[in-house]
Amino acid sequence: MDDTTHSRRALLRFLAASPVLAASGFAQCVLADEAALASAADALDVFEFEAMARKIVPPAHWGYLASGVDGETTLRANSSDYARWQLKPKRFVDVSKMDLGVTLFGTHYKSPVLLCPIGSQRAFHAEGELAVARAARSRDQLQVVSTVMSMPIEAIIQMRGAPVWMQLYTTNRFEATTALVKRAQAAGVPVIAVTVDLPAGRNTETASRLRREDTRTCSNCHQVGPTGNPTGGLATKPMFAGIDTQGLGQTSPSLTWDFIKRLKDITTMKVVIKGIEAREDAELAVQHGADGIMVSNHGGRALESGRGTIASLPEVLQGVAGRIPVMVDGGVRRGTDVYKALALGAAAVGIGRPYVWGLASFGQPGVERVLDIINTELRLAMVGCGARSVAEINAASLIDTRRL
Repeated sequence: MDDTTHSRRALLRFLAASPVLAASGFAQCVLADEAALASAADALDVFEFEAMARKIVPPAHWGYLASGVDGETTLRANSSDYARWQLKPKRFVDVSKMDLGVTLFGTHYKSPVLLCPIGSQRAFHAEGELAVARAARSRDQLQVVSTVMSMPIEAIIQMRGAPVWMQLYTTNRFEATTALVKRAQAAGVPVIAVTVDLPAGRNTETASRLRREDTRTCSNCHQVGPTGNPTGGLATKPMFAGIDTQGLGQTSPSLTWDFIKRLKDITTMKVVIKGIEAREDAELAVQHGADGIMVSNHGGRALESGRGTIASLPEVLQGVAGRIPVMVDGGVRRGTDVYKALALGAAAVGIGRPYVWGLASFGQPGVERVLDIINTELRLAMVGCGARSVAEINAASLIDTRRL
């Protein structure tokens, strides 16, 4: 960065501090101008990475990441529904020693924040999932990879230095699914997370719209699938090497609860169902042998229900009744969001887009900084509410504004 750029930014920051100009919205313009961070360490919140990533990532790829479905009411609700709950402070608690650690299926992690599966991560950074794996290793946090990851799972696990979980698209041919599951287990994956919220496609308008704005000829380097996948085509994905992908669908519209039994019959991995949002389905998940649940609506990219996942979490927990762990993802942007989900009863909380914003901006350091920001915000929320460990976080520290 040259002296002229430094001077310009210094002037803009000085002007933004003016109460008169602040009232005119000038400060927001300065924040937009500051989107080009000099380093990952300069980011103060995850939204600064979002602004920078949007400038860096090509339109079609950004659309794939940013899109919800239909009018994106559910996408927005995932974040906005967290405002329903307020935090109740608790004073005179010795918070000199804090512990953010959690244990999931026998493995301990330093934070309850997990990195959710997002496919085709090389669309956002050349090192893709490998950079994320190094970040997860450095912060000792759980990484969950997608069936349509852009790097071989064996390489990701080697880079992580520990097992990762794998999200599973069921496909429409069980023999292909079996091959995917067997490979994951052989690689050392301990938990498979079955995605059940996309049985028959989706309507991602933002992704389609931004593909129209992209002037590149995408077919020069990759295919583009109907759902906006920037490196579409299962044959191009490392997990499908050696599998006949002719006519193979990523999901199946005929899927029933029997799939969970069939899956458990062919693997010793724990089976988590990702995409449960209702109490009735939570009860059935337990009945059919699920080892865990991820409350998820695919980041607002499945059904346009208009309901955020944090609003669905309490009834799913009621259905489970403490028999299996329940996790949640969708719309998490602050450590206070994580705290609220934990207080409601979640065993862990997933982030998706924020860490990919960091990945796109700076690779591994960007992902690490996103984790540091959210973990710091979580720790401060715990301090303010007098919870010295995740085990001490409970619903007594929440105020439900709908009951006021």
